[in-house]
Amino acid sequence: MPVSVQEVKKTHQAELMATPGVVSVGIGQDENGKPVIIVGLDQPRPEAQELLPQSLDGYPVVVRIVGPIKAQ
Repeated sequence: MPVSVQEVKKTHQAELMATPGVVSVGIGQDENGKPVIIVGLDQPRPEAQELLPQSLDGYPVVVRIVGPIKAQ
């Protein structure tokens, strides 16, 4: 039974959030409508991007610059 993208996100979220500059972890779709793990960075951080995996349990990891996140 394949692992769902939701399960993969839940399993790896804490380790992804421990990477310097990572402010969010989410689920999205690629240009073909396939599920991906989206990792948000506060600013461009090439050193952090090198630490992040290319994929997790078969789901691609996409890095986006989302800026800092503030609690309201």
